[in-house]
Amino acid sequence: MNELYDREKPFFKLLKLSNSNIIKGKLELVDTYSHIMNWLDLVIRGIFSGTIVVIASEVAKRTAIFGALITSIPIVSVLSLTWVYEDTKDTAQVADFAESILWLVLPSTLLFILLPYLLRQGWSFENSMLTGITATILAYGMGILLATSFINSN
Repeated sequence: MNELYDREKPFFKLLKLSNSNIIKGKLELVDTYSHIMNWLDLVIRGIFSGTIVVIASEVAKRTAIFGALITSIPIVSVLSLTWVYEDTKDTAQVADFAESILWLVLPSTLLFILLPYLLRQGWSFENSMLTGITATILAYGMGILLATSFINSN
């Protein structure tokens, strides 16, 4: 076995303090290797997700409709739902997450309504985007209130 990854070596052990162990006066040894693998998993997910965004923006430079097609597919939602399921294997949590996404898709459309309208009215890109984002944030606030009240009423 490679000495660097020998789990018996002190380098790969960390002290972990949890509330229950603090109360009991115990220290728990945790494998550093698993922490490294968790970070590596997050980095790979980030690179994969970022690659999709770069591809969509590069395609949009060549043809707006195909860039829009790639971006309109709920890639972030699909990836997020997949990551939550892979991490938890909890279908109820995934269902709740998907339902919450549904409630917040509607307010997000406000940006895509306002941005082209304001740009065609002669507004600068920066002011149009800022106005669209501000309106979307306000709509998200209302959407969260509605979703919370709907989910809590069921």
